[in-house]
This record gives sequence, C-alpha cells and structure tokens, in this order.
Amino acid sequence: MKYKTICISDTHLGTKDCKAELLNNFLKHHECDNLFLIGDIIDGWKIQQNRWRWKKSHTKVIGRILEYAKRGTRVTYITGNHDEFLRPFVTKFSLGNILVCNHAEYTDTDGRRLLLTHGDMFDGITRLGRWISFLGDYAYDLVLWINTHFNYVRHRMGFGYWSLSKFLKHSVKKAINFVYEFEDNLIDYCERKGYDGIICGHIHTPEIKTKRGIVYMNDGDWVESCSALVEHADGRWEIVYWKKML
Repeated sequence: MKYKTICISDTHLGTKDCKAELLNNFLKHHECDNLFLIGDIIDGWKIQQNRWRWKKSHTKVIGRILEYAKRGTRVTYITGNHDEFLRPFVTKFSLGNILVCNHAEYTDTDGRRLLLTHGDMFDGITRLGRWISFLGDYAYDLVLWINTHFNYVRHRMGFGYWSLSKFLKHSVKKAINFVYEFEDNLIDYCERKGYDGIICGHIHTPEIKTKRGIVYMNDGDWVESCSALVEHADGRWEIVYWKKML
C-alpha cells in the first residue's frame, strides 16, 4: 500500500514491550513519500536506567527505516522525551538521508500548515518534573507486567486478550488531559503561531479531531495501539491499526 505520508511515534525500541515484529511487518507492506518519526522511537530512559531490552526485531526496524530513506522517502526524525538525549545536539541536521529535528512543519495535500511535535512539552505532568515522569514510567511497567500475567490466566480460562494497562492508562490520561488540557494547550499554540493543525504522539492515544477549527491528530504508539497516522494521495488522513502479521 502506498501513502503520501506515514507518521509513527512511541515505538520505544529498546524495551521488552515494543511490538517491533508488528511494526516491521507494517513497514514491509507499506510505502510513502514522507515518513515522520514523531518521538520516543528509541527509549533512552531505559538505556540510562540499564533496563533496556534490545532485540533483533528492533534492529530490523532501524534497517527498515534506513531502507525507506535509501529508496527516496523523505524521513524526518523528531525527538521526544524518551529520546531527549538527542535534543541538546539538535537544531536541525541530517543523519545520512534522515533529517533530525526537535519539531517540524508539513503542508498537507489540502494546503494545511501542520506542526509536528512529540507533544511532551505541552504535557503538564512532564513539565512538573522529570522525577514524576520517571515514577509514571515505573508504574506503567508494573501495569504491563500485571497485564501480561492477567491475560495468561484469561488465556488458560479460554478468554481472549484484554488490555488492562490500556484501560487503566486511558482512564488516567483522560483525567490528565482534563486537568492539564493537553490537547487545548497544543491547539492554543497552533492558533497563536498560525498553524492549521498539529500531529503529535506522547499520550499513546490515537485520535483525529477538529477543535476550534484546528486539526488535532495523534498517531498512537507501538506498545499497545500499534497504530500509524497516514495521509492518502487524495489528502484524506486516517489512523491505521496493525494487529496481525501479513
């Protein structure tokens, strides 16, 4: 399948919960003119904490991305909070055929000027301090561990998969968005800067909506949602979920 644009984020390569096999399969079956990697592609936090798990499938993801660039796809790597180790060195530079930056702009087929940013700078939780974010990271790992064992029991009982962590995180994130107005902060910024819309990641919740005339799009993640945001040749944007191998 060929798209004009593919946006992915929050792959968290280097962690045991990254769905790298599915991501590899998704990249194998799709092509695009523009590939935007919108933060938290490599999980630098786990590396710093010596809790990283780098698998062969993670290396394959990097290889796939390099193949995209080699074939002529314009690849842009936008830094996030988990790969923030790159930020002090980045204004905007090229790593081979890959542009690395802290944020980017893109004009879509319909002529809309879009801001592309990971989104963590607009998250009140992150702004309160990295120690709170680290605490949340450990808590999230615990929920994933519980989720794994919970579903093992469900499987033995003949039930299907149910994501406890996604359920809990969705509820928590809804509360966080209400208190800290994550989406509204992004939309306010777009209004002040004259953008028609924004593409982001960070909160791991795929979404396409329009608020106050500003288009808000979140591409999700590759830990649970396994989703990408794509732009068709006719200008239509869509969230694609990739749940099984082809």
